[in-house]
This record gives sequence, structure tokens and C-alpha cells, in this order.
Amino acid sequence: MRPGEVLDAASLTAWLHAAAPHLLGTGHDPLRLTQFMSGFSNLTYRVHGAARPMVLRRPPRGEREGAAHDVLREHRVLAALYAAGLQVPQPLAACDDESVLGAPFYLMTYVDGVILRAAPPEGAHFDASIAARLADAFVDELVALHRLDVASLGLAGLGRGAGYVERQVRGWTARWEKARTRDVPRLDAIAAWLEANRPDDAGVSLLHNDFKFDNLVLDRADLTRVCAILDWEMATVGCPMLDLGTTLAYWIEPDDPPLLRALGLGITTHPGMPSRHELVMRYAERSGRDVAHPVFCHVYGVFKLAIVAQQLVARFERGLTSDPRFARLGEAVELLSRVAVASIDSGRIGRP
Repeated sequence: MRPGEVLDAASLTAWLHAAAPHLLGTGHDPLRLTQFMSGFSNLTYRVHGAARPMVLRRPPRGEREGAAHDVLREHRVLAALYAAGLQVPQPLAACDDESVLGAPFYLMTYVDGVILRAAPPEGAHFDASIAARLADAFVDELVALHRLDVASLGLAGLGRGAGYVERQVRGWTARWEKARTRDVPRLDAIAAWLEANRPDDAGVSLLHNDFKFDNLVLDRADLTRVCAILDWEMATVGCPMLDLGTTLAYWIEPDDPPLLRALGLGITTHPGMPSRHELVMRYAERSGRDVAHPVFCHVYGVFKLAIVAQQLVARFERGLTSDPRFARLGEAVELLSRVAVASIDSGRIGRP
């Protein structure tokens, strides 16, 4: 576990003895915790020695504001989606007593499988045909998510629905101001363009808000089958076009600038994967929705991603994390701002 992010396994064990002893099983060995190191938002740990493999989520040190760090809210979302039969980990227990681990937390099942980032697993058969089928499955999962009846799931209260586009543009602009540690004039210009060009909402649906390949667990035996969708901390109810925009921001193409490809999401550059434009066309065909403003969606997604990166930079500079990865994200902020401006200037979502 990283310095400053170590959790007390003995305290967790004592809490489970009192609150959910069935999760401990019959063994007497103390629980052991290891940390998943790749995430940037909420802290995620593997719990070893329990009755079943589990994962623990808690907010990062010093970050408690906003829905993204409300892990108990994420637990409620998972519970609703799991009960409805969606491909999500089963939530197991939640704790709002901060004396246990220093913050609220919840436990869910560990889902074994493959998470794709920059490349397929070593030795795996992953040709252009498999990549194309995986991209189809990816789009199908997003379309299925946007078709859910949020009222029947009991999730209508996750967001305010109508007016989502306006709230998001102004909300992310405000987050930029709050996270600003230096001037990035392009971000100010992008914020002004988004405000001047924002379309009306194109419907209301459940949004994942971070739908990308490294939030999907795939079947080891069939890399085109999704076993679980992870990281529901930013789920809300709003315009599905902005969910698509966030996905587009992560969708890297083979001829994108090297630094953009270096962000670690290069699996979308594999032969057989669609371009950003083709991804939009597939989503429109399979969902029956009119993606009338793809450039706005892309620019919004890239702007949002840049602000998230800047929030992480600010967290490091303000001493709220010792994770050295955060210090290097200033370059990503600059790069993403250039990508968004290129999309605005060209009027397309192809190469920056």
C-alpha cells in the first residue's frame, strides 16, 4: 500500500466480526490488504483471507466533497444495478463509521478477468476480428445502460435530469476554477466555447460517466464478453450524449499524437477498432439516437478529462497525496486542452 494510504486490516476484521461475520468465513487467519495501484480516484484494495475474494473502496485522503467520492452512494448504485441483473460486482457490505478505517467504505465481490489498457494480455489471441467484436460489445453495453428505466431501478434521484447539459458545462467550468494552480488559457477558451455552443438535452438516462475499456472486466476465455462494469462513483441521471462524449475523450486513434497515445488507453488503436467517428455512428445505429452534435460531445469529454487531471495535480500540489503519478499530469492537462481546441477548430472528432 502507498504511504499515507495504508488501511488497518485488524480494524476491518473487527468490524466484520460485528457487522458481517459471514464474510469472514470459518478461518482464523487475519485479513490482509493489498492496494490496486492503477486508479486515480477512490482508493481500491483487495481483501485477502475472507470467505470470498473481496474488494474494498474508500475515498482518498482529504477528498470528501462531491458525489464522485461518496462511496456509500456508489454502493447504493451497485446494489440497484446488481438486483436488476446488470453485469456489476455484487455489493456485500457498507460502513459509515469513520472510526473503522478513517472514512466510509464498502465491500464488493472481486470479479476475476482481464482489464484491457494499452495492449492485450501477453500470449492472448487478439486479432482485428476480435477487436471489432469487442468494440461492438462495448457499444452494446453503453446502449443497454442508456436504455435502463431509472425509475424502476429506484435511481431517478441520482440526478436532476433535465437541464443536465447546462449544469455540466457550468459545473466543470467551476471545477476548473477551483482546481486552478496555474493558467491554461486554452481551458478558459474551451469553457467559453462550450457555454456558447451547448445544445439542448437529448433525453434523460442513467449515465456511467466514465465508460471506457479499463472500467470493464472481460472474460479470460473470451475477450469479447463483458463480465463486469466497474467504477460507478460518478453515475448519475442526465443526457446520454455527454456520457458518449466522455467515452470519446478516452478513445485514442492510431495517428493521434504520441503523448495522447501514451495516456495508457491504447487498446483502441489496435487493428479492427473503430475510429471515433465510426464509434459515434455505431452508437447512433444501435441506440436509435440522433448524435446531432458529436464535436460538442467530444470537446466536452476532453475538457472534463482535462479538469479531472488538473484536480489530481492540485491534490498533489496541496499535499493531499504522495502518489508521484499525480505530479506528472500537468502535461496531460496541456495536451488535452490542445486536443479539444483542435476539435473545435477543425469541426470534427478525428485527428487533433
